[in-house]
Amino acid sequence: MSELSSQKIPVTVLTGYLGAGKTTLLNRILSENHGKKYAVIVNEFGEIGIDNDLIIGADEEVFEMNNGCVCCTVRGDLVRIMDGLMKRKGKFDAIIVETTGLADPAPVAQTFFVDEDVQKNARLDAVVTVADAKWLSDRLKDAPEAKNQIAFADVIVLNKTDLVSKPELAEVEARIRGINPYAKLHRTERCKVALADVLERGAFDLDRILEIEPEFLDAGDDHDHDHHHGHDHHHHDHGHSHGGLKHYHDEDMQSLSLRSDKPLDPTLFMPWLQNLVATEGQKILRSKGILAFTDDDDRYVFQGVHMMLEGDHQRKWKEGEPRESRVVFIGRELPEKAIREGFEACIVA
Repeated sequence: MSELSSQKIPVTVLTGYLGAGKTTLLNRILSENHGKKYAVIVNEFGEIGIDNDLIIGADEEVFEMNNGCVCCTVRGDLVRIMDGLMKRKGKFDAIIVETTGLADPAPVAQTFFVDEDVQKNARLDAVVTVADAKWLSDRLKDAPEAKNQIAFADVIVLNKTDLVSKPELAEVEARIRGINPYAKLHRTERCKVALADVLERGAFDLDRILEIEPEFLDAGDDHDHDHHHGHDHHHHDHGHSHGGLKHYHDEDMQSLSLRSDKPLDPTLFMPWLQNLVATEGQKILRSKGILAFTDDDDRYVFQGVHMMLEGDHQRKWKEGEPRESRVVFIGRELPEKAIREGFEACIVA
């Protein structure tokens, strides 16, 4: 990221279905001695039930905790609260915004792309979803929000893993992977996860896109960039076994990964991407990528939520680092063929 964006306060959007364990995680952030100054924004003060012994002072809606963190409530305007926090003395290491358990995280995430003041001072760092290992499979059947929260996540905290058997855990993980193969997954009991694993992940964990090649999604996609043999090998809705693991394909959510080891033409790629999210943005929940542009020594990184995009030069390509572009889309009814062809058209021959 440019010098400027490294000074922006990283914001984590924390989501998860009711009862999954978000409150446990938030209470840890607000009470442990981690030596960091975090600001936690919760939707409704009633939801988190902060332990009053931890509060040392409260002015207006902001409660100061004795470990240096603050907690505040939003009953309406997130932008106003963010502005207030960013004007407070002593910048925060990070801000955590909790969304209600029933909500779609998109509108909260979009705040960080829309409001100019917020964008100047803060950047969306990651969407973290807390999921309940025992109940998630049921929720995915009956609650579209639960599926959106999984599809949206950069990091998934799969909580209460002590309450399920090994096969049940494998099944719920396969289901998660069917919706979102790219998120970093942590298995936890009582949300015991290192805070560094969920906060301040940096650039949406974009480098993970380069690491993860979900092999079951790419089983038919040898690295010859020949995408003409269809991808129907992973369209079995009841999962097919793969080394003893079932892999689910979610009929309702798809993910699409594109790559090129030849540089992209920025004068073609950027307008194509902007046009794609402008026309198909309702279907695209998340988009992200690392791009190698022609005649450009810097990696360009972008991320998007529905129609909103933000991008920046991140850093120089390292010596010996493969200069490849990787782009990921997660959404519903993605026009896969059109996206692939549009991407290929931006590759410099």
